[in-house]
Amino acid sequence: MGDYSQALSYYEKSLDIYKKILPPNHPGLASSYNNIGNVYDEMGEYSKALSSHERSLEIRKIALPPNHPDLATSYNNISAVNYNMGEYSKALSSYERSLEIRKIALPPNHPDLATSYNNIGVVYDNMGEYSKALSFLQKGLAIRQKSLPPNHPDIAQSKRNIEDVKKKM
Repeated sequence: MGDYSQALSYYEKSLDIYKKILPPNHPGLASSYNNIGNVYDEMGEYSKALSSHERSLEIRKIALPPNHPDLATSYNNISAVNYNMGEYSKALSSYERSLEIRKIALPPNHPDLATSYNNIGVVYDNMGEYSKALSFLQKGLAIRQKSLPPNHPDIAQSKRNIEDVKKKM
């Protein structure tokens, strides 16, 4: 476990500096809010995490092109917080938006696409929609097998997720 309070302190100091030297919608500010949101998520402080990730997304929507990969990251992180709060339909909606952007912005076998497919599959699994879950998880595994070394832990995770869903069907 990391020292989250210290990490949070450093990220907040960084944000304070950025606020003084950067324009209000600079992507650097969005990155700071994103990092703060990630720490709050790890700490289980989901409302603060969500607020930070939403602020990051607001800035990125203004500062970046509409299909920039950083927007996909923001949607993904908002989804992760909603997922952790058990808000599966909200998580699914943002994960799907993240996937849409990644399909446009990234090559077809990029590992981040696999992550999007995997995340959507896991949400469908938790919603009890196992056939949809299996379809997304298999797409994610196929990409991971093409883009990652054979012994990569993400491949093993994809296989475990698929087996877990198959047991429930």
